[in-house]
Amino acid sequence: MGGNVKDIVRLSSAEREALEGLVNKGKVAAAKRTRAHILLKADANAEGPAWTDEPMAEALDVRVATIHRTRHAYVTHGLAVALERQRPLGRQFRTLDGAQEARLVAVACSPPPEGHARWTLRLLADRLVTLEIVEAIGKETVRRTLKKMTSSRG
Repeated sequence: MGGNVKDIVRLSSAEREALEGLVNKGKVAAAKRTRAHILLKADANAEGPAWTDEPMAEALDVRVATIHRTRHAYVTHGLAVALERQRPLGRQFRTLDGAQEARLVAVACSPPPEGHARWTLRLLADRLVTLEIVEAIGKETVRRTLKKMTSSRG
């Protein structure tokens, strides 16, 4: 068997039938069809071909890691999860809340510091820290926030 020993795919006849229907159906997302192919080829039951990962990766034009992830998703979470796109983990938290964004805009609209013709992203980031609006902030966060604020069409 290819792949991780504990990630052996054993499809039930109903699952195999559902996957074959999915593969032969007209309108199915390409990635979902590919994952269905992976599970069908990886099936270690008597009626399954039980392909190893490397030949399967070559035949389906996918990376071996994709096969490992699909096998693992099937073994740990079942068929439905294995067929769906995996959502990224970890949440992106906002660096600035509304009040802090307003203070950033106010600073950006104020006259630049002595010796500077205009505000730079780094100067704005440093000023937010010195004014104790935030503990730390990067110039890219300042850029994204200002871009969001100035692109408002309202």
